[in-house]
Amino acid sequence: MIDLYHASYEIIEHPDVHYGRKNADFGQGFYTTDSLDFARKWVRESPGKDIIISRYSLDESSLKIKRFERNTEWFNYIFSNRRVKPDAYAEYDLIMGPVANDTIYETFGIITSGYLSDEEAMKLLLIGPMSQQIVLKSMKATDNLKFISHEVLSKELIREASRQHAKDGEIYQSEFAKVMESLETTENK
Repeated sequence: MIDLYHASYEIIEHPDVHYGRKNADFGQGFYTTDSLDFARKWVRESPGKDIIISRYSLDESSLKIKRFERNTEWFNYIFSNRRVKPDAYAEYDLIMGPVANDTIYETFGIITSGYLSDEEAMKLLLIGPMSQQIVLKSMKATDNLKFISHEVLSKELIREASRQHAKDGEIYQSEFAKVMESLETTENK
């Protein structure tokens, strides 16, 4: 059993794996994390809406699970999903792995523009914090998911999460600049 968290503007007791975006990191599915702190940082404020963290318990013992590390296989899967290609791991119930840290600079967009090679983009995606996402991809997975509770984030928790997100962003931008500089230096040799 693992505890999972989902950030949203509503309580989701019965997730629908067919609801989400098809061009997300691991394709269409119900996105969660095993980190409450990460879940709190994930959602941005929206006027008139509460930020709600739903908590679940998942019995993963009977599920077919694909686990990714930050490597070429992970990169290729995300790149394919961002381009809405057929899901190479559609037979899995649950996919676990790092979030692609490209929210500040759309690394995959830069690749398709021809500015970066796949190898250069991979270097950029390896920087920054390694937050874990756990995506329920099948009805079998949601059948093994039990809603436990929810919390509405207080204004103070939202401010703290926003401060931490900004701090993480500054660190990421600094690391991103260093990698881009090293790529330019290598290119000019």
